Formats: sequence, structure tokens, C-alpha cells
Amino acid sequence: MAYRVVQWTTGNVGRRALRAIALNPELELVGCYVWSEDKVGRDAGELAGVEKLGVAATSDVDALLELRPDCVSYTPMWPNVDELVRILEAGVNVASTAAFVTGHGMGSAQRKRLEEACQRGRSTLFGSGMNPGFANLLGLVSAGICDRIDKISVLESVDSTGYASPETEIPIGFSHPITHPGLPEMVRKGTAVFEDAVHMMADALGISLDGVVCEASFAAATRDLDLGYMRIDEGCVAGIEASWQGRVAGRTVIDLQVRWRKGRHLEPDWPLEHGYLVSIEGQPCVRTKLEIRPPVGFAGQSFEDFMQLGMIMTALPAVNAIPAVCDASPGIRTYAELPLITGRGFVTR
Repeated sequence: MAYRVVQWTTGNVGRRALRAIALNPELELVGCYVWSEDKVGRDAGELAGVEKLGVAATSDVDALLELRPDCVSYTPMWPNVDELVRILEAGVNVASTAAFVTGHGMGSAQRKRLEEACQRGRSTLFGSGMNPGFANLLGLVSAGICDRIDKISVLESVDSTGYASPETEIPIGFSHPITHPGLPEMVRKGTAVFEDAVHMMADALGISLDGVVCEASFAAATRDLDLGYMRIDEGCVAGIEASWQGRVAGRTVIDLQVRWRKGRHLEPDWPLEHGYLVSIEGQPCVRTKLEIRPPVGFAGQSFEDFMQLGMIMTALPAVNAIPAVCDASPGIRTYAELPLITGRGFVTR
């Protein structure tokens, strides 16, 4: 029987998750949560930009929980702990893309609330996405051919000009003066979920960390840049590098890095890998690169078209995990505790 799923929110990522759930024969869309009143009552398929699916969107949480779904596909931009506790306590599993991997970045008190909610509801909470999430799994898999691991690094290196999300990018430093004294703290706070991924990888490798630190550096625009969704003046931040490092005995053993830049006119003029690069120092040394390209025949020309590919990559690691999440033992679970997750149900026929 198909797993019964409620899609929670229909933003950029949520719409792609909803489409995927509707397409997968192993999943059944039974409900759709929206917070905006102008979406209430509309067909979920209409909100996702596909044919009608016969499921009306609602803001009535009680009504959705009364459906007794197997899982909620939870895709708001940021997690709401009170909301998650309510779902988990009701006995509903959650697969989330909302800045959640292990909950460490939320603080011990909030993480404890979520873990206790899982135990009371006998439910499971899993978080993923492209990065953090799938990119970290790629690092762990790549390390599986080594008999000595000195350090694992995962680098996301992209020009994010086409990623129109000022509500997430301005708070981490983009468009602020390069001399702003609060930039490092902005990055630390805005990318805290990468700390979760460091802990997840450490657990999977069976190591205890002495601590996790975040280091950041910035590049300035060398001319004014108007992106439509954001303006970056000359001398303001148009590039951000962040490195979340898990350390043992003063040595970095896990290093999760991002290098994001806007356009070509930066100082320093950082090079890009245009994808995800895993580097393992050990025996043997390993270099694994994941490049993302449009499908054959892709006719997209606009930023919106290419953004949709990024939304698919963010949504599908969590959507594909739904069956495994539903079958997992109660608690906060990670890739290290789930079976192999594939694209089952999406092979073209």
C-alpha cells in the first residue's frame, strides 16, 4: 500500500515536493497544509502548477492530523518547533527540508523537545535536502573505499545569481558593506544547519568531536550589481565563503564548505567548481565531483526555470526518504540510520 502523505506548505520547495509525491506510485497525497488564506480551499495540484489532484489545501491542522497520514513532507523555509512537536506527538512521521538535519543547530533545549515528541508519538523526524543532506551522504559514501581517513571535506561552489532568495541571503551577509563587523556572526547564525551535518557525519563515522567551529570570509562587488531581487552596491558583499569544521584533538577531520558568489565582478575573484566537490585525505585520497545539469531537451531560459532544478534537488532527498522514515524506529534519525534511499518510483516507463 502507498504511504499516505500530507504536504506541508507550497512554497518553492513545497511545490516540487508536492509534484513528486503526486507522481510517485508508492506515495499517496492525502492532504495539503497552507498558511496563506488565499490558498485555502484551492486544489493542491493547482498550487503546484499541475493538473487538479482532488485534494483541497487547508490551514486546519487538526483536520490534517485527523487524516492519520503516515508522514508529513515538511518544507517551509524555516522550521517551527511548536508545529513539529504537534505533528510528531500526533504519531505522524516527518521528512523535512526546513533547515533541519539533526537539530543540533537549534540548541539542546529545542532538540530535546523534538526528541521527546518523537518518543511520545512513536514517530520519526528526518531532515535532508541537497546541502546539507545529500552532499554529506556523498562524502560518507566516497569514504567507504578508504582504510584511513584523515579528513573529509565537502565543498558547495556555485554562482548563486539565479537563486532569488533575498530573505535567506541578506541575513547571512549579502549586500551588506564588506566592513560590517557583524558579518561572521550573520554567517554563523544563517548557516547553523551545517553544524548539524558535521554532527551527522561524525556519528556515521563513529567519532566523537571535541567541538565544531564556523569560519567565514567575504568578497566585495567591484561594481554596482542589480539582480532584480537584490541590489549589491560596489564595496558590499557579493561573495561568501563559510567553513563548518568538526575537530578532534585540535585537528579538523570534517570540513563542510560553501562558496557562493554573485556574478563575475568580485574581489577576491574566487574560482568556482560549479557543483559539489568531496575531497578525502587518507588512504587512498579521493576526489568526487557532482555536477548538476539540465535534462536533455531542457528549454528553460529564465532564472525561474533554472531555479526549479534547484528546488527539485532540495525536495527530493526528503521525499525519496519517506518510506524509510515511516519504517524507522522513533526518534530523530539521519542517513546513518536509514537504509539505502534511491529514486524508487521515478524511473520513466
